[in-house]
Amino acid sequence: MQHIEQLAEMKIINKRLFVLLLPTILAGCTIPGTFLSVGDKQQIEINESQHLSDSVNLYLLTVGNIHQFSTLHHYAPAANPTLDAQLASYEYRVGAGDILNVTIWDHPELTIPAGSYRSASEAGNWVHADGTIFYPYIGTVSVQNKTVREIRTELARKLSRYIESPQVDVNVAAFRSKKAYITGEISKPGTQAITNIPLTLLDAINRAGGLGEDADWRNVVLTRNGQERTISLYGLMQRGDLTQNFLLQPGDIIHVPRNDAQKVFVMGEVNEPKLLKIDRAGMSLTEALSAVGGINQLSADATGVFVIRTSNDKSERMADVYQLNMQDASALVLGTEFELHPYDVVYVTTAPVSTWSRVIDQLLPTISGFNELTESMLRIRNWP
Repeated sequence: MQHIEQLAEMKIINKRLFVLLLPTILAGCTIPGTFLSVGDKQQIEINESQHLSDSVNLYLLTVGNIHQFSTLHHYAPAANPTLDAQLASYEYRVGAGDILNVTIWDHPELTIPAGSYRSASEAGNWVHADGTIFYPYIGTVSVQNKTVREIRTELARKLSRYIESPQVDVNVAAFRSKKAYITGEISKPGTQAITNIPLTLLDAINRAGGLGEDADWRNVVLTRNGQERTISLYGLMQRGDLTQNFLLQPGDIIHVPRNDAQKVFVMGEVNEPKLLKIDRAGMSLTEALSAVGGINQLSADATGVFVIRTSNDKSERMADVYQLNMQDASALVLGTEFELHPYDVVYVTTAPVSTWSRVIDQLLPTISGFNELTESMLRIRNWP
């Protein structure tokens, strides 16, 4: 009888002690690991008049609105009449450093022959830094920024003082004054001369050996006269959108960036949380979930699949959050229509029952420890 009373007394003590220590246990479960004290630190008061939740918009993805959230540009085959007109009227204009070949028919004494040991560029007329050339009888002739037809007319006019009806032919033997620059993730980066054959963006990329393995072909940058323009080679080469093609001008810089920024983060209750890199074809929400092995069937809340996207204009709102309810498996079809952006965060929330199970799992070792402590104390008190 006395042993039963002692056992009942110890159980009461055990329960009271457990209730007193429960907040400490839960705090330890909630914040595992070491604790950094801020008690002796100087704290700066910050007056936050607006909560973060007030700056976030939440959208539920449905069949009716899924397309309005596909903000990435969808390219389609399209003609480029502006480029066609530029190509049709294109004429090269001579600059300093070019070499011209001038031929006066029936007057070999005025024509410098190339000979068997000299190329046309070596025997031609060099355009000096001031944009002029020297020619017999007529002296210095300005050719800067003129077409070969304009130069031909000018030479014939001046030679007509000395030669009756001169037949003049002019061509560019070497193009050295004008060039475009190809940089970044390209097979053979470098300079490309602009010649009498018009050079387009697509021509320049192909001459440079094509894109590198890590190229971001959706965000190619064309810099012209200090102004940048983003071009999608995906739209041009994959979708046939010719409006993404441009006629290059002297001094243009084409930069193909790396795809390092093309990444998304998949976190939460998925089988393998990790960082994913968006490939050249893009990535949908369903593809991202598939790449991490899908959601955890035991612990995930299928109604809480979120995509968190920061806003470009932080003064208006901090972020947009898109929610997909995957309780019905057909919702995966909606996920294929939702295209992810770089630095999107895909987060799958935990089911409430799973959260409770995790708390219990963390409490069980402590409860077992109390039971062992109780039994030990009883054995000590009953020890003769």
